[in-house]
Amino acid sequence: MLQSGDKAPDFALRASDKSLVKLSEQRGKNTVLLFFPFAFTGVCTDELCGVTNSFGKFDTAGAVVYGISGDTPFAQEAWAKQNDITVPLLSDYSKTATKAYDVVLPDLVGLGPASQRASFVINRDGVIVHSEVTATPGDLPDFDAIHAALANL
Repeated sequence: MLQSGDKAPDFALRASDKSLVKLSEQRGKNTVLLFFPFAFTGVCTDELCGVTNSFGKFDTAGAVVYGISGDTPFAQEAWAKQNDITVPLLSDYSKTATKAYDVVLPDLVGLGPASQRASFVINRDGVIVHSEVTATPGDLPDFDAIHAALANL
């Protein structure tokens, strides 16, 4: 897994609105990446709804936040609408970002590879200043540590 001090790998992923989002276009902004296994699951819904509800904390820190999973943008869009999730969701259907960040869960409940639940805080220069992979897909990231990393930027 990538660590603090590593340069964040660039990616180009489709958002749930089908637009193309490139990490390199976020330079000059603090960025939080939240990898999660699947839309329409309990813990993932809790995580992204919680982030939606605390979006002001991220705005105050001047950070953009993206949720990333291997779901299609169509599924992500339906899930976001159903749950009032306003965090921009990015489809990593081919697992290119998941592999680049070394957060591949080889097999989740017999469905094949998925993203581990992981978080990365990236500074304005594109350098990782916080990284975490949870012990299990059922564990939420340490949001206190994420906010502390943002406060130190």
